[in-house]
Amino acid sequence: MKSAKQKMKITPMLRQYLEIKEQYPDSILFYRLGDFYEMFFEDAVTASRVLGITLTSRNHKDAENKVPLCGVPYHAAPGYLARLVKAGFRVAVCEQVEDPKEAKGVVRREVVRVVSPGVVTEDQVLDDRVNCFIAGIIKKGNWGLSFLDISTGEFLVAEFVDEDNLIDELSRMAPAELLVSDEDDPALTAVLARFDSLCLTRKEPSWFYQEDAREFLLDHFQTANLAGYGCDHLKAGVQAAGVLLRYVQETQKTDLGHIERLVAIEQDGVLVMDEASRRNLELSRTIVGGEREGSLLAVLDKTVTPMGARLLQRNLLFPLRDCREINRRLDTLSFLAGSDNGLDAGLLVIDQGESRRGADSIRQSMRKALDGVYDLERLNSRVVLASANGRDLLALKQSLACLPGLQELAAACPGLLCDDSADLDLLADIHDLLAASIREDVPVGLREGKLIKPGINEELDRLVSILTDGRRHILDLEAKERERTGIAKLKIGFNKVFGYYLEVSRIHSAKVPENYIRKQTLVNAERFITPELKDFEQQVLGAEEKRLDLEYQLFIDIRQQVAAASSRILQAASFIARVDFFAGLAEVACVYNYVRPEVNEREVISIKEGRHPVIERSLPPGKFVPNDIHLDQSEQEILIVTGPNMAGKSTVLRQTALITLMAQMGSFVPAASARIGIVDRIFTRVGAMDDLRRGQSTFMVEMNETANILNNATDKSLVILDEIGRGTSTFDGLAIAWAVTEDLLSNNDKGVKTIFATHYHELTELSTLHDRVSNFNIAVREWDDSIIFLYKLLPGGANRSYGIEVAALAGVPKRVVERAGELLHNIEQGEYGQNGQPRIAPRADGNKAEVARLPFADQADDPLRKRLQELKLDSLTPLEAMTILYELRDKV
Repeated sequence: MKSAKQKMKITPMLRQYLEIKEQYPDSILFYRLGDFYEMFFEDAVTASRVLGITLTSRNHKDAENKVPLCGVPYHAAPGYLARLVKAGFRVAVCEQVEDPKEAKGVVRREVVRVVSPGVVTEDQVLDDRVNCFIAGIIKKGNWGLSFLDISTGEFLVAEFVDEDNLIDELSRMAPAELLVSDEDDPALTAVLARFDSLCLTRKEPSWFYQEDAREFLLDHFQTANLAGYGCDHLKAGVQAAGVLLRYVQETQKTDLGHIERLVAIEQDGVLVMDEASRRNLELSRTIVGGEREGSLLAVLDKTVTPMGARLLQRNLLFPLRDCREINRRLDTLSFLAGSDNGLDAGLLVIDQGESRRGADSIRQSMRKALDGVYDLERLNSRVVLASANGRDLLALKQSLACLPGLQELAAACPGLLCDDSADLDLLADIHDLLAASIREDVPVGLREGKLIKPGINEELDRLVSILTDGRRHILDLEAKERERTGIAKLKIGFNKVFGYYLEVSRIHSAKVPENYIRKQTLVNAERFITPELKDFEQQVLGAEEKRLDLEYQLFIDIRQQVAAASSRILQAASFIARVDFFAGLAEVACVYNYVRPEVNEREVISIKEGRHPVIERSLPPGKFVPNDIHLDQSEQEILIVTGPNMAGKSTVLRQTALITLMAQMGSFVPAASARIGIVDRIFTRVGAMDDLRRGQSTFMVEMNETANILNNATDKSLVILDEIGRGTSTFDGLAIAWAVTEDLLSNNDKGVKTIFATHYHELTELSTLHDRVSNFNIAVREWDDSIIFLYKLLPGGANRSYGIEVAALAGVPKRVVERAGELLHNIEQGEYGQNGQPRIAPRADGNKAEVARLPFADQADDPLRKRLQELKLDSLTPLEAMTILYELRDKV
């Protein structure tokens, strides 16, 4: 392609294109030509393929000098731009920055902004319920890390000594783009290999000089240091943040006034989870498919506004460890949910029934008011970045109109929301400015007119009047000419080429007066002008052009006034997000029958009738079987849970972790009651997953996760283990599982609260050696040659895994199931027989092993058989079934 460029004759326009493209070699250049954005050469080939648009060429008659070309209409460009960005491309938007009337030669053009997966404000690209971060990473002794969401103004910074913690934070924040140095650093290369599917932007090492990056931040925030933001000591983090801000400012080529503060990511004050634990618990995405639906976040999200949804996700990924702050959240939630658990002493004591009715009314009123609120954070960003149109300002006005009602409702809530409402700025001046100035029927474009209401500017009103009277004059002139000429269908039209004209059909051409001047001949008509019509045209078209220019400038002035209130708008957006967060969680609590947990500093986790919040929603009402869990560090610190696959071991484990996490984020929980002692970290080792890109087998990944737990768990942690050692030989695996359990029991002399689901029944013997180990099993009942899952956690260990029965339920052919039963019987009798051959070998007589049957299976008159035949199984609840089973057990 380059050689073709060198051979061909380059026009001045193409020369300008190539000069601009040379400055943005890694971006697709949207080059403005009239009403289109055009792309040439390699960009055209790529864009036509990604966008599915026709690839054509300039100089199409000259095969040697053909220039690949494609384009998209200016008015439809946001949609095409969004598709390119979603496909992982950068787009440099190049606009005309000179009036064509004043240009000498080619109109001057410049790139006005660069859009990439992590630096974007277009609604068509953004998910309004999730932040869109670009991350900056640097390795200067420690790891420096920074995140910036240009669409909301959020700017975060952190610093890590350990590479694993850096990777965990990157996974938690899920940036859309990574900004790194272009130097050869093996440590950085290893980190980037974990995120190779993300858009990667490299800058030369000179960008990352510490003092330059720091000075860039100080200049932006207009401060002498960063101590006021609590991050002055984070040297590497500040470097990453400075480079990131510089990059975003250069790509947007405008002021970033909506980025008002730099927030240090606190590790000490939050419940920490590594990447594997967040994935295993499916907090915001499912393991299979990476979908939002089916995650805990999807269940808890009943927020109404985008700001509330993003705050919910942030609080879910950053649960608290501050007991006082957690209970302040729970107090607010208790009021809005009308909870019978009540509030902390001294808040509000009224009749319980009246409280619930009042809370329901306030909560529903809040949610109704929030329904009229748009995404204030992203609207504000577009205003500050000078990309907001008239409809954006109308959405901003409508959102601000909801503030007084929300403030009144929040003031009626004791605690956090009441405190927030006290100093709320209602932004009445901005609302009134927009209400008085922006037309309700404002178009999307800013050069089409109809932006500003009458009465705002005298000159604009005068020009509009000329245009209005001019249209009336056209109708009068048309009527007069019809009467004068006797041509009943004579009409006055307009186009951009000829301006205003009189059109007469051919059959009336003989009636055309002598003062008509022919301008155009059509198949069935003639078009004419008159001196009077041309005078009118000059007057009207001059007024139209002046009106559009003036209206555009007035709109820009209004938008700048709104931009000056950016800080105030962001504070209002933060208030709305908190109201929405609490109202949404209260709605979840009421609809799903969640209760307020008791959160304290004690070392006990005790859950009565706990339910898995996600699985419960996928079952018919009342079908989920709840379970109790009790963990402490004096009597019952490690639970060994045995039972068959599909019986619900993983469900019990995961729901314990999720209930603990929900409590510490300040949410009600799915249980009859819950006492949660604050934990500092939740670790999970669940499922089987390899990482072949890094040369790690399933067993190696399992051992890596296990090592992370053993090296980092404290006596304040919660550990969830679902199988350890299954990826190696039976005896190796059992030995590892036993040693891991003992290590968790002795950790820091206090041990770690742990639930361990396993098929190694030998681990149940640990309870005879250690007082703080307890055995539990997931109840099943045998029936004929099959089993019935009861999903109930009961004291004691299971003596079988029922793997063969589960295989039968899964549809494994009967011949295989029967052979497996025979082999199991042989293995259980010992490895070798009297003849020295392995007992697992086929039986000498060729007969199949007898499958054990329940003792009453062949007795027609057995009372147990009769009792079971009378049961109406389809109408039994799980609890009723359990009661009957216990009754039958007592009779055996």
